[in-house]
Amino acid sequence: MGILNITPDSFSDGGKFLDKDSALYQAETLITEGADILDIGGESSRPFSEPVPVDEELNRVIPIIKAIRSRFNIPISIDTTKHQVAKAALDEGADIINDISALRFDDKMVKVAATYGVPVILMHMKGTPKDMQINPVYKDVVKEVTEFLKQRLEFAYSNGIKLENIILDPGIGFGKSFDHNLELINKLNEIVSIGQPVLIGASRKAFIGAITGIKEPEKRDIPTLAVTSVCALKGAHIMRVHKVGITCQVLKVVDAIKRVGV
Repeated sequence: MGILNITPDSFSDGGKFLDKDSALYQAETLITEGADILDIGGESSRPFSEPVPVDEELNRVIPIIKAIRSRFNIPISIDTTKHQVAKAALDEGADIINDISALRFDDKMVKVAATYGVPVILMHMKGTPKDMQINPVYKDVVKEVTEFLKQRLEFAYSNGIKLENIILDPGIGFGKSFDHNLELINKLNEIVSIGQPVLIGASRKAFIGAITGIKEPEKRDIPTLAVTSVCALKGAHIMRVHKVGITCQVLKVVDAIKRVGV
């Protein structure tokens, strides 16, 4: 899953793809490098970020989705917590809803997902982007995140979303300390064992910078590959990344290793 942020303030690539031409160029780059899905978002969810009004989010993402859909046949994921944005994106050709609130912030989102019959990504987050990194505390982060995802899975299913359309995301970097992130990655098999496809979005995040000492997010792509490799070996299905080409190379090797002896 290649990341395409149509925002002025995302932590890594904010402001780079606000106009249609630059967004289309980046979309083509991601597709050429091997992306299977484009994840398009118009509201930054970096720590301490402020929410964006519905109209502003629509103005950012809808023209880009229309332009991409007119040129490319790749599945598009709309990264939003607002049902109006999700519905408008789906009407213009988007295929997947990526909801970092796991259908909690907008009570109409579940109906949109069920009515359109599209895949939905349910992510764990403690709090909101504005406050999630203010001293996040867990008794057992792996157990609590796993139980949350099971509950949201049941909520989605009981409200008309098919099981085969539900993808789970432990929310690396969303209301977790650096150690919480590492523990979730180390014990990812417990989330994989729920039985649904699992998405990992760890690309360029702060815990990678803390480990490596690399301050600039855009320079964290190589250590991001280490996280990607471990998560793939532990059973993750979808990797949400900024640099698709090198990720595809790494995953080809990981997949070859996993196939040995199967």
